[in-house]
Amino acid sequence: MERISILGGHGRDGTPDSIDRLDLRIGDVVSVVGRTGSGKTTLINDIELFANGDTPTGRRILINGAPPSPRYRDDPAHNPIALITQHTTFLSDLPVDEFLHIHAAVRNGSAERIKDMVERTLIFANQLTGEPILTSSRMTELSGGQTRALLIADAAVICDTPIVLLDEVENAGINRSRALELLRNSQKIFVFVTHDPRIALLSDYRLVIRDGRIDRVLYTDEQERRLAPQVGRLDDALAELRERIRAGERVASFAGGIVP
Repeated sequence: MERISILGGHGRDGTPDSIDRLDLRIGDVVSVVGRTGSGKTTLINDIELFANGDTPTGRRILINGAPPSPRYRDDPAHNPIALITQHTTFLSDLPVDEFLHIHAAVRNGSAERIKDMVERTLIFANQLTGEPILTSSRMTELSGGQTRALLIADAAVICDTPIVLLDEVENAGINRSRALELLRNSQKIFVFVTHDPRIALLSDYRLVIRDGRIDRVLYTDEQERRLAPQVGRLDDALAELRERIRAGERVASFAGGIVP
């Protein structure tokens, strides 16, 4: 896997996408931004479904410059895309350990490799969430943040797919900076649907969606890269404030400088 290409389609009113073709290459971190209802999730659905002019947008998806192999759709073990959505009610009511072992086995790993993958997945996930994930917990007992952290780790370690689509992970309460840091160590294509300025500014470029179409492609410039640490400090201060409130503490002497 070297690249996935989006061939332009159109928005809800028939206005064409601003791009004829956009190549996403291994190692790229991409944000999809736009107002609520603009069509961000529709774009990643086109990617996940390997659209071939057969979706409402008329877009087409190519893998390494060619139409995707039918086995990508027909055989989950060969699908190169992992999609992490906002909806996790589909998860089976299994203990975490059993869920991960079953999934690792489906990916055709040996017993020794399965054990290693499960351990690495849990280590990865527990770096993204405040409360540790216990292997004895049932999947349906996990919080939204724990579930999303586990699915991100599962996609990075067990699935090991070259393309990972993440739909508004900031809403789950995970450590976003740590997630980006860990994910960047993987040679994959990451596409974030996001409203989060921190994620957007740490991306290589962002696709701006308007009225269902790709309106612009903005590459993160040096000025924005210099701004990113300031945005990060503000975000960290707000995260600390949230944690102190969750812990039942007073915040009048909040170290981040935010005084109620």
